[in-house]
Formats: sequence, structure tokens, C-alpha cells
Amino acid sequence: MQIGSLAVVGAGQMGGGIAQVAAQAGIKVTLIDVSLEAATAGHGRIAKGLDKLVEKGKLQAADRDAIVSRIVPAGDVSAAKGVDFAAEAATEQEELKKKLFRALDEVIAPHAILASNTSSISITRMAAATRKPERVIGMHFMNPVPVMKLVEIIRGAQTADETYAATKTLAERLGKTTVLSTDFPGFIVNRILIPMLNEACQALQEGVANAADIDTAMKLGTNQPMGPLELADFIGLDTVYFIAKVLHEGLGDPKYRPNPLLKQYVDAGWFGRKTGRGFHTYAAK
Repeated sequence: MQIGSLAVVGAGQMGGGIAQVAAQAGIKVTLIDVSLEAATAGHGRIAKGLDKLVEKGKLQAADRDAIVSRIVPAGDVSAAKGVDFAAEAATEQEELKKKLFRALDEVIAPHAILASNTSSISITRMAAATRKPERVIGMHFMNPVPVMKLVEIIRGAQTADETYAATKTLAERLGKTTVLSTDFPGFIVNRILIPMLNEACQALQEGVANAADIDTAMKLGTNQPMGPLELADFIGLDTVYFIAKVLHEGLGDPKYRPNPLLKQYVDAGWFGRKTGRGFHTYAAK
């Protein structure tokens, strides 16, 4: 199956990144959000990021213009009419994603694939909300999408072999390396990553060390580019907490219980970089 057109629902950091790499690969993209203004703002952020690459000599101005022109912002899911592939990158809320899938199911081409960029929610359950569950799949990009090479592909119980093959081919066309996961809570990356971040929160709560020393120890001691608390701030503490809850509830093992300090920070609205405060503080942009 040749993917000639793509709709991305969600014009934030993840959705914008997916739209950008698709446009860079020569694919026409409809970038959809809750309003045309929100989608246009997302389109503008993509253009601004590409401008920086031009300034650094990493991208030709003509190529930037071509990439930007392939992305068309829209304020309604109906703009996905007839596309070959639709990917949602909305907030990590299951009912919202199911609602989007049902709406997309009404307008995309009969042969089209529905993909979710979820980092933890069951693909099987989302697929069951559609008319063609065999054409639903998980396509979990890493953040930031234009930089990170991995795409985690998740097959739901209903996902057809053809759907998986087409999704893998698309990811490789976008310059990504893929791994395949079955549909269990957290998939591969977050099944391993989130317990590490949660344990770092536990160590901080117990006074084992302060946040800076925990991060320095893990960066220099295990050769990681970011310490676990810094990474949690980058991901968003609200997102980390949500995924930890999914793991705890889905697997039923107390070792996945979200750390109380993490929950307290989320309750306080301290989500990390995006709010200026998490386990570390950040200067306003």
C-alpha cells in the first residue's frame, strides 16, 4: 500500500513533529486541531523550526518552502476526508482518542489506516471503537520526532498483517527505525523507562540525594544524556504520572505504583519544562 496522503490530528509538539517528518518525506499532510487557529499555530511552529535549520546551513530555503507547503492546517476532522493514513497525536486520554478514531473512521478512505501515537493506551480497545479494527495500529514516535530515530509499532489483537506492513514501510520512509510490540501496558519503551523515572522520584522523596545529584549520578554513571528527573521534566510529569497509573492498573503489580511525590507535583501543577517548574526549575521562554 502506497501512502500518498496523511492526516495528523493534534498540532502540538508530537503532532507537529510527525507532520514535519512526513512532509520532509514528500507526503502531503493535513494538520488538524480543535480549531483552525490552533492548527495554524502548529504549522507556524514547524516553519519556525525549519527556519532555524536554514539559518544553520542544515537545510536549503527552497526545501524549507517545499516542506511547509505540503502541510495544510485544518480545524475539523472532516478535513481528513479520503486520506490514506490518519495518525492521532492528541492528549493521552483514552475516551478522547476513541472519539477521534470514530470521527476519522467516517471520513478517511476505505483502505486507510488509523494509527495512534499513544505511549501507553491499549490499541485493542481503541480499535474496538472503530468499524475496521483490523486497520488500527499503534505508531509511537519519540520526542522530539524530527530528531529521535525510533518508532515503536504496536499491534492490537485485531491488527492485520497488511496494516502492520504498511505502517512499518511508512515509518521507514520517514527515516525511522522500528520495533514491534504486542499490546501490553507501556509497550516496550515505557514499560522499562517509567519504572526507572518513578524510582528516581522515590529516591528523591526518601532523601537519598537531591535532584541534581540523582541526575548527575545517572548521567555520568550510566552514560545517559539526561538524568531521570530531568527527563521526567522534559516528558511532562503529568504524562509520566499517567503512564505509571496505566502500568499499575494494567499489570496489577504494586512495583508500578506512581510515587507519591510525583503525584504531589502533578497536583501542584508542576509539570516540568512546559510549566517552568518540576523537579528542576526552568527560565521562562
